[in-house]
Amino acid sequence: MKPHYPILDGLRGTAAILVVIFHLMEGFYPDLTKHPMHHGYLAVDFFYLLSGFVVGYAYDDRWAKGMTIKQFMKIRLNRLHPLVILGTVVGAIVFLLDPFRATSVIDIGKFVTIILFGFTLLPAPPSMDVRGWGETHPLDGPCWSLMQEYIANILYAVIGRKLNKAALWTLVIISGIILTIVSVDHGDVGTGWGYGKIQSKFIADFFYGPNSGGYPNIWVAPVRMMFPFFAGLLLFRTGKLVRIPMAYIVCSLVLMALFFFPWYSWNGYYDAACIIIAFPLIVAMGAGGQISGRWATLCKFSGEISYPIYIMHYPFIYVYTLWIATAKPAGTTVFAVAVGLFFFFVLLGYAALKLYDEPVRAWLKKKYLTVVK
Repeated sequence: MKPHYPILDGLRGTAAILVVIFHLMEGFYPDLTKHPMHHGYLAVDFFYLLSGFVVGYAYDDRWAKGMTIKQFMKIRLNRLHPLVILGTVVGAIVFLLDPFRATSVIDIGKFVTIILFGFTLLPAPPSMDVRGWGETHPLDGPCWSLMQEYIANILYAVIGRKLNKAALWTLVIISGIILTIVSVDHGDVGTGWGYGKIQSKFIADFFYGPNSGGYPNIWVAPVRMMFPFFAGLLLFRTGKLVRIPMAYIVCSLVLMALFFFPWYSWNGYYDAACIIIAFPLIVAMGAGGQISGRWATLCKFSGEISYPIYIMHYPFIYVYTLWIATAKPAGTTVFAVAVGLFFFFVLLGYAALKLYDEPVRAWLKKKYLTVVK
């Protein structure tokens, strides 16, 4: 029987809750330098590192038992894609009902095409950006990170599972260097979700020419994914865990502290250090910790709703953000609405999990999957 890592489930929930709070605050504080949770976007990078560790734990030993790449991808699609479909549908409905959207005229053919792009998780072309936010997934923004998760899983199935520790170390070191360069160049890693150009100190000049004005931020997405995912995989394979008392509470508090850390001129170095040093240490402490009783129940619950909350909340953030920009409500009103939305997102995530995600995945598993244990 494999050991289970319940604290990692709980930490996934902690990160999901923090990213929801980050987005709720972002509507009122769009400038990251003034945002109270300056580094909340790092939750995505933490998710990737967790994912690399968990994928190695769950699948590394199955290849020798006959699991094929096709079977692996079917398992991962069954785990992730039902909520991608639901998130896209909810995003489309919320867009149609959004009283604050910029345009009242909708090209039905174009809109259906955008929905189909959302169903496939492929990035919609810039011409289909119905919201005007420059996103690759305009109906449900966080899907950009799920696209990178799929890419990571494909790379793991084709290459990563075959890499020995020396080769994996090489990949992790190289990707960590690239991540640091990009983070320092941009000043943070809080991008990768769209087509807009971001200012560059030297990368754009080197690759695109001195008058390019920057580079499309979509290219930061795979840079953000590569190091943490494969570092998580390496951490699992090395088995270097850290055992501390009250690991769940300590790790959750450390995550909060890292996300709320102030913004300084050396922010790019800070982001890189969080991803390369702090996050692997947190996962090592979480995997090495023990938990029981009510805390274990809390970890299980927060882990279960983490993905539904993450993928389902953002369509409503569009409306909330445009409401703030249009109506310019008082800060106390925004706070009250944000608190209400937070609890709504928790209930929405739980409902999506129990009424849709779990039943659909159970049906798909029974009908289409041959599981190699």
